[in-house]
Amino acid sequence: MTDLPLNAPNPDTSGNDNAQELLRKLRQKQGNWVEWGIAIATLQKSGYNPQEIFEATGFEPIQQNQVVVGAQVYNSIEKARASEAARSHYSTRGSDVLYELRLLSQEERAAAAELTFIHKLDVDGAREVAKAIKDYSWLRTLPEGFSADAGDAVAYQAWKLARQNSDLAERSRLIAKGLRFAQTDSARKQLEQLLVDFTVVPKRPAPLLPFYRFDSEDELPRILAVVGKLPLTPQDLQAVPLITASEPFQIVKFAGEQAWVPLPGWQALLNAEDPVVILADSDRLPNQAQAQNRREEVLVVIDRAQRQWDNSSYFVIDNNGNLDIQWLETEPDISILGKVIVIVRPKKILDEEVTKEPWLIDE
Repeated sequence: MTDLPLNAPNPDTSGNDNAQELLRKLRQKQGNWVEWGIAIATLQKSGYNPQEIFEATGFEPIQQNQVVVGAQVYNSIEKARASEAARSHYSTRGSDVLYELRLLSQEERAAAAELTFIHKLDVDGAREVAKAIKDYSWLRTLPEGFSADAGDAVAYQAWKLARQNSDLAERSRLIAKGLRFAQTDSARKQLEQLLVDFTVVPKRPAPLLPFYRFDSEDELPRILAVVGKLPLTPQDLQAVPLITASEPFQIVKFAGEQAWVPLPGWQALLNAEDPVVILADSDRLPNQAQAQNRREEVLVVIDRAQRQWDNSSYFVIDNNGNLDIQWLETEPDISILGKVIVIVRPKKILDEEVTKEPWLIDE
């Protein structure tokens, strides 16, 4: 294993010797995938972009991201003292599996890696385990009969889904899955109880995401810079930088890394105390599994002043240093950063040039 930690300061590659050596090793696939991930991260920190690395080594950008993030997860499970067997296994394979554990904490990553190793899980299985562990961590108190062990977290998820399912075959499959992962006798008893108790607990449906879409050109105002209030000087006027708007939401940026976006005066926005906007692809939002073929960029408006939990809204939370949008079925034991009040889809304009010429529309 290389002795370059993932969080080390940028190495000195100004002479290009070290960078060229790393590129050569990547091109020849020397070392294991963890070393590849560390090497790619080092190159990126020294100024190489993913396309340049691809052209020099054959590692496609998506593969670069997978091994870089996977190596970071591997580094976490080493620090958390995962078993030698699990570390040995993942040092030579499984970057795609470890990549799925990226949103977990260091201790959670180690526990999840043990489960995926012991149960020989693939990418889909690892994704389910990671979600179950993360959802479990948001509970204010441990469910009756279930411990804090990662295996019990997965078992609880299976128990919960089994109770909500009236189909006996699917219910049995979920119970079997829970028993497979359960790490305590009390958790197993909870699952075994479902073999004789066929009561179905209705699943509370997740609320609908508050999607809006621009419907007319009047809702797409042009953004103008405000110079100030008279009296003003010529220098004040010249101080306003050139403003260019980017599609599809007419986002405006200028020096200082500040940006604005135009939105109509919807009541939800008018009532917001401290609204801010983030951009996201629609397939990154929760409960969008059936909308994968309609992926589009959306604006998510968050009111940072609304941090009181309720079970009919979506909230933004801190997910190990990353912003995450979730519906929290029960009151969580984590800080809420804000409430999602509006999600805006871009207006579908067939031909933007035509809309600029009214006489073409009239004909």
